[in-house]
Amino acid sequence: MKQIFILFFLNQILYGWNGILLDSTNAQVIKDATVSDSTHAVKSDMYGRFSIDTLENTLHIKAYGYRPLSIQTDQNISYYRLSPIHIKALYLTFWGASNNSPRLEKILELMDKTELNAVVVDIKNEYGSTMFWTKFKQANKYGAYLKRTNRNIEKFMQTLKEKNIYTIARIVTFKDELQATNNYEYAIKNNDENKTLWRNHDDLAWVDPYDTQSHDYTIRIAEEAAQVGFDEINFDYVRFPAKTNLSFQKRHTQKNRIKAIGKFLDTAQERLRKYGVFISVDIYGNVCWSKDDNGIGQTINSLAQHADYIAPMLYPSGFASGSFGKDSPAKYPYMVVYKSIININDKIEPIRVRPWLQYFQDYTSANVHYKKDEIKQQIKAAEDANTSGWMLWSPSSRYDLDVF
Repeated sequence: MKQIFILFFLNQILYGWNGILLDSTNAQVIKDATVSDSTHAVKSDMYGRFSIDTLENTLHIKAYGYRPLSIQTDQNISYYRLSPIHIKALYLTFWGASNNSPRLEKILELMDKTELNAVVVDIKNEYGSTMFWTKFKQANKYGAYLKRTNRNIEKFMQTLKEKNIYTIARIVTFKDELQATNNYEYAIKNNDENKTLWRNHDDLAWVDPYDTQSHDYTIRIAEEAAQVGFDEINFDYVRFPAKTNLSFQKRHTQKNRIKAIGKFLDTAQERLRKYGVFISVDIYGNVCWSKDDNGIGQTINSLAQHADYIAPMLYPSGFASGSFGKDSPAKYPYMVVYKSIININDKIEPIRVRPWLQYFQDYTSANVHYKKDEIKQQIKAAEDANTSGWMLWSPSSRYDLDVF
Protein backbone atom coordinates (compact mmCIF):
# COMPACT_ATOMS: atom_id res chain seq x y z
CA MET A 1 0.00 0.00 0.00
CA LYS A 2 2.88 2.36 0.87
CA GLN A 3 4.41 1.75 -2.53
CA ILE A 4 1.13 2.60 -4.25
CA PHE A 5 0.95 5.97 -2.49
CA ILE A 6 4.59 6.70 -3.39
CA LEU A 7 3.94 5.90 -7.04
CA PHE A 8 0.78 8.01 -6.99
CA PHE A 9 2.67 10.95 -5.48
CA LEU A 10 5.44 10.67 -8.06
CA ASN A 11 2.82 10.54 -10.79
CA GLN A 12 1.48 13.95 -9.72
CA ILE A 13 4.98 15.46 -9.81
CA LEU A 14 5.87 14.04 -13.22
CA TYR A 15 2.57 14.26 -15.06
CA GLY A 16 0.46 16.82 -13.23
CA TRP A 17 -2.56 16.11 -11.07
CA ASN A 18 -4.68 13.17 -12.19
CA GLY A 19 -8.04 11.90 -11.05
CA ILE A 20 -11.33 10.30 -11.98
CA LEU A 21 -14.70 11.99 -11.51
CA LEU A 22 -17.69 10.00 -10.31
CA ASP A 23 -21.35 10.64 -9.58
CA SER A 24 -21.74 10.37 -5.79
CA THR A 25 -25.10 8.61 -6.08
CA ASN A 26 -24.35 5.85 -8.57
CA ALA A 27 -20.56 5.89 -9.10
CA GLN A 28 -20.95 6.53 -12.83
CA VAL A 29 -18.09 8.42 -14.44
CA ILE A 30 -18.59 12.08 -15.32
CA LYS A 31 -17.26 13.16 -18.69
CA ASP A 32 -16.78 16.69 -20.06
CA ALA A 33 -16.45 18.19 -16.58
CA THR A 34 -14.22 21.25 -16.24
CA VAL A 35 -11.25 20.95 -13.87
CA SER A 36 -9.33 24.17 -13.27
CA ASP A 37 -6.87 26.01 -11.13
CA SER A 38 -6.67 29.81 -11.19
CA THR A 39 -5.12 30.07 -14.65
CA HIS A 40 -6.26 27.24 -16.91
CA ALA A 41 -8.77 24.44 -17.28
CA VAL A 42 -9.03 20.93 -18.73
CA LYS A 43 -11.93 18.58 -19.47
CA SER A 44 -12.50 15.08 -18.13
CA ASP A 45 -12.56 12.40 -20.85
CA MET A 46 -15.20 9.80 -21.64
CA TYR A 47 -13.96 7.70 -18.72
CA GLY A 48 -14.16 10.59 -16.26
CA ARG A 49 -10.37 10.95 -16.18
CA PHE A 50 -8.53 14.26 -16.03
CA SER A 51 -4.94 15.40 -15.85
CA ILE A 52 -3.90 18.96 -15.14
CA ASP A 53 -0.45 20.49 -14.67
CA THR A 54 -0.57 22.73 -11.62
CA LEU A 55 1.50 23.84 -8.68
CA GLU A 56 -1.54 25.21 -6.87
CA ASN A 57 -3.08 23.67 -3.77
CA THR A 58 -6.71 23.84 -4.86
CA LEU A 59 -8.56 22.64 -7.93
CA HIS A 60 -12.17 23.42 -8.87
CA ILE A 61 -14.50 21.00 -10.63
CA LYS A 62 -17.64 21.98 -12.51
CA ALA A 63 -20.00 19.60 -14.31
CA TYR A 64 -23.44 20.45 -15.62
CA GLY A 65 -26.13 19.19 -13.27
CA TYR A 66 -23.78 18.88 -10.28
CA ARG A 67 -22.78 21.04 -7.37
CA PRO A 68 -19.36 22.66 -7.85
CA LEU A 69 -16.56 20.94 -5.96
CA SER A 70 -13.19 22.23 -4.73
CA ILE A 71 -10.46 19.74 -3.90
CA GLN A 72 -7.06 19.99 -2.26
CA THR A 73 -4.17 18.65 -4.31
CA ASP A 74 -2.41 17.26 -1.24
CA GLN A 75 -5.17 14.67 -0.78
CA ASN A 76 -3.95 11.13 -1.40
CA ILE A 77 -7.01 10.09 -3.39
CA SER A 78 -7.66 9.75 -7.10
CA TYR A 79 -11.47 9.45 -7.19
CA TYR A 80 -13.60 12.56 -6.70
CA ARG A 81 -17.34 12.35 -6.24
CA LEU A 82 -19.67 15.10 -7.38
CA SER A 83 -23.17 15.57 -5.98
CA PRO A 84 -25.93 15.88 -8.57
CA ILE A 85 -28.47 18.65 -8.08
CA HIS A 86 -31.67 19.56 -9.89
CA ILE A 87 -32.13 23.26 -9.16
CA LYS A 88 -35.48 24.31 -7.68
CA ALA A 89 -34.92 27.94 -6.84
CA LEU A 90 -36.77 30.91 -5.41
CA TYR A 91 -35.84 34.51 -6.05
CA LEU A 92 -35.05 36.68 -3.00
CA THR A 93 -35.21 40.42 -3.62
CA PHE A 94 -32.49 42.92 -2.79
CA TRP A 95 -34.74 44.35 -0.08
CA GLY A 96 -35.54 40.94 1.41
CA ALA A 97 -31.94 39.80 1.80
CA SER A 98 -31.24 40.96 5.35
CA ASN A 99 -30.58 38.33 8.01
CA ASN A 100 -33.76 39.33 9.85
CA SER A 101 -36.01 39.59 6.80
CA PRO A 102 -39.46 37.96 7.02
CA ARG A 103 -39.05 37.07 3.32
CA LEU A 104 -35.84 35.18 4.04
CA GLU A 105 -37.41 33.47 7.04
CA LYS A 106 -40.35 32.29 4.93
CA ILE A 107 -38.09 31.02 2.14
CA LEU A 108 -35.96 29.07 4.62
CA GLU A 109 -39.13 27.56 6.07
CA LEU A 110 -40.20 26.46 2.58
CA MET A 111 -36.76 24.96 1.97
CA ASP A 112 -37.16 22.88 5.15
CA LYS A 113 -40.61 21.62 4.23
CA THR A 114 -40.28 21.01 0.48
CA GLU A 115 -37.82 19.89 -2.20
CA LEU A 116 -36.82 23.48 -2.90
CA ASN A 117 -33.04 23.62 -2.73
CA ALA A 118 -31.73 26.89 -4.18
CA VAL A 119 -32.08 30.64 -3.81
CA VAL A 120 -31.29 33.51 -6.20
CA VAL A 121 -30.22 36.66 -4.35
CA ASP A 122 -29.79 40.19 -5.72
CA ILE A 123 -26.16 41.18 -5.16
CA LYS A 124 -26.17 44.25 -7.42
CA ASN A 125 -29.49 45.72 -8.44
CA GLU A 126 -30.53 47.89 -11.39
CA TYR A 127 -29.65 51.09 -9.57
CA GLY A 128 -26.15 49.78 -8.91
CA SER A 129 -26.46 49.23 -5.17
CA THR A 130 -24.71 46.24 -3.65
CA MET A 131 -26.49 43.97 -1.18
CA PHE A 132 -23.51 43.93 1.18
CA TRP A 133 -20.41 46.03 1.79
CA THR A 134 -17.68 44.98 -0.63
CA LYS A 135 -13.97 45.70 -0.83
CA PHE A 136 -14.46 47.24 -4.28
CA LYS A 137 -13.31 50.81 -3.72
CA GLN A 138 -14.66 52.22 -6.98
CA ALA A 139 -18.22 51.08 -6.28
CA ASN A 140 -17.96 52.23 -2.67
CA LYS A 141 -16.79 55.64 -3.88
CA TYR A 142 -20.05 55.94 -5.83
CA GLY A 143 -22.04 55.00 -2.73
CA ALA A 144 -23.05 51.53 -3.90
CA TYR A 145 -22.96 50.25 -0.32
CA LEU A 146 -25.17 52.97 1.17
CA LYS A 147 -28.45 51.15 0.54
CA ARG A 148 -27.08 47.70 1.37
CA THR A 149 -29.63 45.44 3.00
CA ASN A 150 -27.30 42.90 4.60
CA ARG A 151 -24.88 43.93 7.34
CA ASN A 152 -23.42 40.48 7.97
CA ILE A 153 -22.91 38.56 4.74
CA GLU A 154 -20.87 35.85 6.49
CA LYS A 155 -23.82 35.01 8.74
CA PHE A 156 -26.18 35.09 5.77
CA MET A 157 -24.07 32.64 3.77
CA GLN A 158 -23.54 30.38 6.76
CA THR A 159 -27.30 30.13 7.27
CA LEU A 160 -27.81 29.05 3.67
CA LYS A 161 -24.86 26.66 3.60
CA GLU A 162 -25.90 24.94 6.81
CA LYS A 163 -29.15 24.01 5.06
CA ASN A 164 -27.21 22.85 1.99
CA ILE A 165 -28.94 25.47 -0.15
CA TYR A 166 -27.41 26.11 -3.58
CA THR A 167 -26.67 29.82 -3.76
CA ILE A 168 -26.99 31.97 -6.89
CA ALA A 169 -25.83 35.60 -6.94
CA ARG A 170 -27.90 37.70 -9.37
CA ILE A 171 -25.90 40.65 -10.67
CA VAL A 172 -27.44 43.27 -12.94
CA THR A 173 -24.76 43.98 -15.51
CA PHE A 174 -25.00 46.92 -17.93
CA LYS A 175 -28.06 48.62 -16.46
CA ASP A 176 -26.40 50.60 -13.67
CA GLU A 177 -27.40 54.11 -12.63
CA LEU A 178 -24.51 54.65 -10.23
CA GLN A 179 -21.80 53.49 -12.59
CA ALA A 180 -23.21 55.33 -15.61
CA THR A 181 -23.73 58.68 -13.91
CA ASN A 182 -20.21 58.56 -12.48
CA ASN A 183 -18.64 57.55 -15.78
CA TYR A 184 -20.18 59.65 -18.53
CA GLU A 185 -17.37 58.72 -20.93
CA TYR A 186 -18.59 55.14 -21.20
CA ALA A 187 -22.27 55.55 -20.40
CA ILE A 188 -24.81 54.99 -23.18
CA LYS A 189 -25.89 58.31 -24.67
CA ASN A 190 -28.67 59.66 -26.83
CA ASN A 191 -27.72 60.07 -30.46
CA ASP A 192 -28.33 63.80 -30.35
CA GLU A 193 -26.17 66.86 -30.84
CA ASN A 194 -25.15 67.08 -27.18
CA LYS A 195 -24.81 63.33 -26.62
CA THR A 196 -26.94 63.56 -23.49
CA LEU A 197 -27.06 60.67 -21.05
CA TRP A 198 -29.71 58.16 -22.11
CA ARG A 199 -32.17 56.75 -19.60
CA ASN A 200 -34.65 53.96 -20.10
CA HIS A 201 -38.34 53.90 -19.16
CA ASP A 202 -37.36 53.34 -15.51
CA ASP A 203 -35.32 56.55 -15.67
CA LEU A 204 -32.14 54.55 -15.14
CA ALA A 205 -28.89 54.96 -17.05
CA TRP A 206 -26.81 52.19 -18.64
CA VAL A 207 -23.12 51.68 -19.34
CA ASP A 208 -21.82 50.77 -22.79
CA PRO A 209 -21.15 47.02 -23.22
CA TYR A 210 -18.52 47.85 -25.83
CA ASP A 211 -16.31 49.45 -23.18
CA THR A 212 -14.23 46.97 -21.17
CA GLN A 213 -14.28 49.32 -18.17
CA SER A 214 -17.94 48.36 -17.74
CA HIS A 215 -16.91 44.70 -17.94
CA ASP A 216 -14.29 45.06 -15.24
CA TYR A 217 -16.65 46.92 -12.91
CA THR A 218 -19.33 44.22 -12.86
CA ILE A 219 -16.83 41.37 -12.71
CA ARG A 220 -15.19 42.96 -9.65
CA ILE A 221 -18.53 42.76 -7.85
CA ALA A 222 -19.00 39.19 -9.11
CA GLU A 223 -15.64 38.34 -7.57
CA GLU A 224 -16.86 39.68 -4.24
CA ALA A 225 -19.88 37.38 -4.43
CA ALA A 226 -17.67 34.42 -5.31
CA GLN A 227 -15.32 35.17 -2.42
CA VAL A 228 -18.10 35.00 0.16
CA GLY A 229 -19.14 31.58 -1.13
CA PHE A 230 -21.86 31.78 -3.79
CA ASP A 231 -22.03 28.69 -6.01
CA GLU A 232 -23.08 30.53 -9.14
CA ILE A 233 -22.99 34.01 -10.63
CA ASN A 234 -26.13 34.91 -12.57
CA PHE A 235 -25.67 37.89 -14.89
CA ASP A 236 -28.87 39.74 -15.74
CA TYR A 237 -29.16 42.60 -18.27
CA VAL A 238 -26.07 41.19 -19.93
CA ARG A 239 -27.16 42.80 -23.18
CA PHE A 240 -27.62 46.04 -25.06
CA PRO A 241 -30.81 48.05 -24.52
CA ALA A 242 -33.71 47.12 -26.78
CA LYS A 243 -33.72 50.69 -28.11
CA THR A 244 -32.67 52.34 -31.34
CA ASN A 245 -31.06 55.71 -32.06
CA LEU A 246 -28.53 55.53 -29.24
CA SER A 247 -24.84 56.44 -29.29
CA PHE A 248 -22.24 53.73 -28.64
CA GLN A 249 -18.46 53.55 -28.80
CA LYS A 250 -18.46 51.17 -31.76
CA ARG A 251 -20.46 50.68 -34.92
CA HIS A 252 -23.64 49.10 -33.63
CA THR A 253 -23.86 45.97 -35.77
CA GLN A 254 -25.08 42.51 -34.83
CA LYS A 255 -21.56 41.14 -35.20
CA ASN A 256 -20.12 43.77 -32.87
CA ARG A 257 -22.90 43.35 -30.32
CA ILE A 258 -22.51 39.58 -30.11
CA LYS A 259 -18.73 39.94 -29.89
CA ALA A 260 -18.98 42.46 -27.03
CA ILE A 261 -21.27 40.24 -24.94
CA GLY A 262 -19.07 37.22 -25.62
CA LYS A 263 -15.97 39.15 -24.61
CA PHE A 264 -17.58 40.14 -21.31
CA LEU A 265 -18.52 36.53 -20.51
CA ASP A 266 -15.12 35.20 -21.50
CA THR A 267 -13.45 37.73 -19.21
CA ALA A 268 -15.84 36.76 -16.41
CA GLN A 269 -15.02 33.08 -16.90
CA GLU A 270 -11.30 33.85 -16.78
CA ARG A 271 -11.47 36.09 -13.70
CA LEU A 272 -13.87 33.85 -11.79
CA ARG A 273 -12.12 30.59 -12.63
CA LYS A 274 -10.13 30.61 -9.40
CA TYR A 275 -13.36 30.51 -7.38
CA GLY A 276 -14.93 27.52 -9.14
CA VAL A 277 -18.33 29.19 -9.63
CA PHE A 278 -20.77 28.51 -12.44
CA ILE A 279 -21.79 31.40 -14.69
CA SER A 280 -25.35 31.76 -15.95
CA VAL A 281 -26.97 34.45 -18.08
CA ASP A 282 -30.56 35.67 -18.16
CA ILE A 283 -32.15 36.19 -21.56
CA TYR A 284 -35.51 37.24 -22.95
CA GLY A 285 -37.82 34.32 -23.62
CA ASN A 286 -38.19 35.28 -27.27
CA VAL A 287 -34.45 34.77 -27.81
CA CYS A 288 -35.34 31.07 -27.88
CA TRP A 289 -37.26 31.77 -31.08
CA SER A 290 -35.21 34.49 -32.75
CA LYS A 291 -33.00 34.05 -35.80
CA ASP A 292 -30.95 37.15 -35.01
CA ASP A 293 -29.79 38.97 -31.89
CA ASN A 294 -32.90 41.18 -31.59
CA GLY A 295 -30.58 44.17 -31.56
CA ILE A 296 -29.33 43.33 -28.04
CA GLY A 297 -26.37 41.01 -28.65
CA GLN A 298 -27.98 37.79 -27.45
CA THR A 299 -28.38 34.56 -29.41
CA ILE A 300 -28.53 31.03 -28.05
CA ASN A 301 -25.59 29.91 -30.20
CA SER A 302 -23.32 32.73 -29.05
CA LEU A 303 -24.19 32.56 -25.36
CA ALA A 304 -23.79 28.78 -25.31
CA GLN A 305 -20.13 29.29 -26.24
CA HIS A 306 -19.39 31.49 -23.23
CA ALA A 307 -21.75 30.72 -20.31
CA ASP A 308 -22.30 27.54 -18.31
CA TYR A 309 -26.06 27.89 -18.06
CA ILE A 310 -28.64 29.91 -19.96
CA ALA A 311 -31.72 31.14 -18.10
CA PRO A 312 -34.50 32.22 -20.49
CA MET A 313 -37.26 34.23 -18.90
CA LEU A 314 -40.12 32.08 -20.14
CA TYR A 315 -42.92 34.07 -18.55
CA PRO A 316 -46.04 33.26 -20.58
CA SER A 317 -47.28 36.81 -19.99
CA GLY A 318 -44.14 38.12 -21.69
CA PHE A 319 -45.00 36.66 -25.09
CA ALA A 320 -47.00 38.79 -27.50
CA SER A 321 -50.44 37.93 -28.77
CA GLY A 322 -50.10 35.54 -31.70
CA SER A 323 -47.06 33.76 -30.29
CA PHE A 324 -47.43 29.96 -30.47
CA GLY A 325 -50.49 30.59 -32.64
CA LYS A 326 -52.43 31.78 -29.60
CA ASP A 327 -54.15 35.09 -28.98
CA SER A 328 -53.26 34.88 -25.29
CA PRO A 329 -50.10 32.83 -24.62
CA ALA A 330 -50.55 33.49 -20.89
CA LYS A 331 -53.42 30.98 -20.97
CA TYR A 332 -51.02 28.21 -21.99
CA PRO A 333 -48.22 28.12 -19.40
CA TYR A 334 -47.13 24.53 -20.10
CA MET A 335 -46.95 24.98 -23.85
CA VAL A 336 -44.99 28.25 -23.70
CA VAL A 337 -42.28 26.81 -21.45
CA TYR A 338 -42.02 23.37 -23.01
CA LYS A 339 -41.98 24.42 -26.65
CA SER A 340 -39.49 27.23 -26.03
CA ILE A 341 -36.98 24.86 -24.46
CA ILE A 342 -37.45 22.12 -27.04
CA ASN A 343 -36.96 24.69 -29.79
CA ILE A 344 -33.35 25.31 -28.73
CA ASN A 345 -32.33 21.68 -28.19
CA ASP A 346 -30.29 21.77 -31.38
CA LYS A 347 -28.29 24.75 -30.05
CA ILE A 348 -27.67 23.84 -26.42
CA GLU A 349 -28.18 20.74 -24.31
CA PRO A 350 -31.28 20.99 -22.10
CA ILE A 351 -29.17 20.26 -19.00
CA ARG A 352 -27.55 23.67 -19.60
CA VAL A 353 -30.94 25.41 -19.65
CA ARG A 354 -32.60 26.59 -16.47
CA PRO A 355 -35.64 28.79 -17.14
CA TRP A 356 -37.10 31.58 -15.08
CA LEU A 357 -40.79 30.82 -14.51
CA GLN A 358 -43.66 33.18 -13.80
CA TYR A 359 -44.79 33.52 -10.18
CA PHE A 360 -46.78 36.74 -10.60
CA GLN A 361 -50.13 37.76 -12.00
CA ASP A 362 -50.67 38.02 -15.74
CA TYR A 363 -50.52 41.66 -16.87
CA THR A 364 -51.96 41.15 -20.37
CA SER A 365 -55.54 41.71 -21.43
CA ALA A 366 -56.21 38.01 -20.80
CA ASN A 367 -55.84 38.70 -17.06
CA VAL A 368 -55.03 35.08 -16.19
CA HIS A 369 -54.76 34.46 -12.48
CA TYR A 370 -51.45 32.74 -11.97
CA LYS A 371 -52.00 30.49 -9.00
CA LYS A 372 -51.03 26.96 -8.00
CA ASP A 373 -52.11 25.21 -11.22
CA GLU A 374 -50.47 27.68 -13.63
CA ILE A 375 -47.20 27.61 -11.71
CA LYS A 376 -47.19 23.81 -11.51
CA GLN A 377 -47.80 23.59 -15.25
CA GLN A 378 -44.67 25.64 -15.90
CA ILE A 379 -42.62 23.52 -13.52
CA LYS A 380 -43.86 20.33 -15.18
CA ALA A 381 -42.93 21.72 -18.59
CA ALA A 382 -39.38 22.47 -17.43
CA GLU A 383 -39.12 18.97 -15.96
CA ASP A 384 -40.53 17.29 -19.07
CA ALA A 385 -38.03 19.21 -21.23
CA ASN A 386 -35.16 17.74 -19.17
CA THR A 387 -33.69 21.04 -18.01
CA SER A 388 -31.26 21.30 -15.11
CA GLY A 389 -34.02 22.86 -13.02
CA TRP A 390 -35.97 26.09 -12.78
CA MET A 391 -36.14 29.41 -10.94
CA LEU A 392 -39.34 31.13 -9.83
CA TRP A 393 -39.58 34.89 -10.18
CA SER A 394 -41.81 36.65 -7.70
CA PRO A 395 -41.11 40.42 -7.66
CA SER A 396 -42.08 40.50 -3.98
CA SER A 397 -40.49 37.15 -3.04
CA ARG A 398 -43.83 35.90 -1.71
CA TYR A 399 -44.37 32.16 -2.17
CA ASP A 400 -47.04 29.72 -1.01
CA LEU A 401 -46.38 26.31 0.51
CA ASP A 402 -49.22 24.55 -1.36
CA VAL A 403 -47.56 25.26 -4.74
CA PHE A 404 -44.72 22.91 -3.81
